[in-house]
Amino acid sequence: MPTGPDHISVLTLPIEGMTCASCVARVEKALLKVDGIQSAAANLATEQVTIHFDESKIVLPQLSNAIEQAGYKLILPRESSTDRPSSQKQTDTFQILRTQFIVSATLAVPIMIVSMIGMTDWFMRWSPLPMNQINKLLLVATTIVMIVSGRRFFSGAWQLAKHFTADMNTLVAVGTGTAYIYSAIVVLFPEWLPYGTGSATVYFDSASMIITLILFGRLLEARAKKRTSDAIKHLLELKPKTAHVLRNGKESDIPIDSVTVNDILFVKPGEKIPVDGIVVSGFSSVDESMISGESIPVEKNSCSRAVGGTINNTGSFEMKATAVGHDTVVAHIIKFVQEAQGSKAPIQSLADKIAAIFVPTVLSIAVTTFLGWYFFGHIPFNAAMINFIAVLIIACPCALGLATPTAIMVGTGLGASHGILIRDAEALERIRNISTVVFDKTGTLTIGKPSVTDFIASDGNDAPLLLRYAASIEKNSEHPLAQAIVNYAREKNIQFSPVESFQSFPGMGSAGMIDGKTIFIGNESFLNRFFISFDAIKPDADKLSGNGKTVVYFAVNDRAIGLIGLSDTVRPSASETIAELRHRNVKTYMITGDNKQTARSIAAQVGIESTFAEVQPEEKANKIKELQMSGEKVAIIGDGINDAPALAQADVGIAMGRGTDTAMETADIILMHNDLKSIIQTINLSRKTIRTVKQNFFWAFIYNIVGIPLAALGFLNPVIAAGAMAFSSVSVISNSLRLRFTRL
Repeated sequence: MPTGPDHISVLTLPIEGMTCASCVARVEKALLKVDGIQSAAANLATEQVTIHFDESKIVLPQLSNAIEQAGYKLILPRESSTDRPSSQKQTDTFQILRTQFIVSATLAVPIMIVSMIGMTDWFMRWSPLPMNQINKLLLVATTIVMIVSGRRFFSGAWQLAKHFTADMNTLVAVGTGTAYIYSAIVVLFPEWLPYGTGSATVYFDSASMIITLILFGRLLEARAKKRTSDAIKHLLELKPKTAHVLRNGKESDIPIDSVTVNDILFVKPGEKIPVDGIVVSGFSSVDESMISGESIPVEKNSCSRAVGGTINNTGSFEMKATAVGHDTVVAHIIKFVQEAQGSKAPIQSLADKIAAIFVPTVLSIAVTTFLGWYFFGHIPFNAAMINFIAVLIIACPCALGLATPTAIMVGTGLGASHGILIRDAEALERIRNISTVVFDKTGTLTIGKPSVTDFIASDGNDAPLLLRYAASIEKNSEHPLAQAIVNYAREKNIQFSPVESFQSFPGMGSAGMIDGKTIFIGNESFLNRFFISFDAIKPDADKLSGNGKTVVYFAVNDRAIGLIGLSDTVRPSASETIAELRHRNVKTYMITGDNKQTARSIAAQVGIESTFAEVQPEEKANKIKELQMSGEKVAIIGDGINDAPALAQADVGIAMGRGTDTAMETADIILMHNDLKSIIQTINLSRKTIRTVKQNFFWAFIYNIVGIPLAALGFLNPVIAAGAMAFSSVSVISNSLRLRFTRL
């Protein structure tokens, strides 16, 4: 159970009994009445509710009681529960629906046929049974349909009626129940009916066929919901079932849930890496495409990072577990996707407002329709009743409840398959309207690892010898610049020399003795500290600095005789991404703590015109706020702890996937592939997802807008209304599923 500030816990739990948008609104309203509930968001597509609550004020049974009083059932977590896909529950639901549909269809089709041909003269002449006996057989068959297949509607309606509420179950139960009871009275007690009501007419075909068609729609919904949740299912399949653990010198296979931090695990060729960890011995190449998006295998040796769920290729190695269970990278990805699929986009608010008053309004319209036709339209009782039923059936708000969540589920799942993790639906909707994107420099626009670009030896000095001296000194340092110099020397096949009297001066440089000579390597302040002259090479140093490079001086004894220029490498996709954003009229800025020269140099390379340089970490959020106050909708992309406040301040915070945990926890969107082109893909995903939501609203509303007036005016048969209602839900889900095949 994730916990936030002030004891606020976040929990996503399954809920049973929700069938439409009205149910969603009712569940949320019931929860929000409980003291200690901060927010509640029910999702019809996932059949779950996400609750933010103060754990110091409330316990889980209180939540269950609140839901039960509203007529639904909350499934509380068990201590023994583990992360398992909900596909089994969905499969069970599908099987039950299929059985009920088969029973209903097997009886409803003959009922419909007999009812239709029973009106013809030739049937009456050739039938071995009189019509009243045939009607009794139809009554028996319809009763079976109502009890076996329609029981779910009547049970749901009764549970809600006990709490003086209603939903789509109420509409179906009232509609089909009215047709059934009226027809049963016609068959069994015709003397009860008033004169002139057409007592010979029965509507068993309407009652049975309405239930059959609605169950058919539910069946298609259940199958489609399984497909919308494929993203979670595929992610869960990444987790291996067992691991080879080395304990007390012996290797044994244990369940993955039994692995603990600091366990030593053995990974064989072709296996999935069981958990996150660090390689301690061995060598291999690993397919990390599910995390990085890169198809080229990554070489792994001692001290390399291993990610659970990735696939070991050829070699074998031992690794120490550093994260297990809910703390692994895959678990975090699953958590982000689940939270996004369970969250609400702002566009959903329209459906929520309508759902809150929908069912009472429809019941009022249906009653008004019956009374108007019977008392003022002067039509028979049964004809007015049919219009009443048609209004109830066409108005079922299933599609309204599915319009947003199905699109969000598919959209966030599509994003996850492209390495774009979206924390909530609100961020997915907001990013399509972003007017300004602010890029952090180091680790975002650049790779974040410095490399040597220039090695300058003063006149008459042996460059390879100086590089050997410099690299030998820096080999003893852990500073990133020192490691870049060492790597450069290795690329040049330089042999290292033993170093005596090594000293490190943090933030300045290093010194040591090689071959009896005192070697200094560091910045200007370092040389000034030891009164070393560097005037002769200062022009070259200024030139390197002017190009945005970091300058390291090299001195032997008391004279500076060389320079090393280092620069962070710009990401290959940076320029293309900036150009595409500008093409879309999105303004771009770069923000960095580096000096203005370096900032201008990097900005010029990628095509950014505006920069914020020499900005302290605590000032970054203020810069974002300034842009927002000028009317801009701002997204910021960063990767470090120092970016976290700015990520939180921005309208949309985007973190690079290999960034710090703090940045990733603060961001709204995480780019796992570390490819800046994913920003364009995210904007495209947002626009296409919200466009799909709007299309879904059209399909959800058009049936009601057109159908309810037609039904009220007597132009819509209840059976046709049931088919239209079922098709509206299917059309909404099918339209959402089209997103799966969208190219970003």
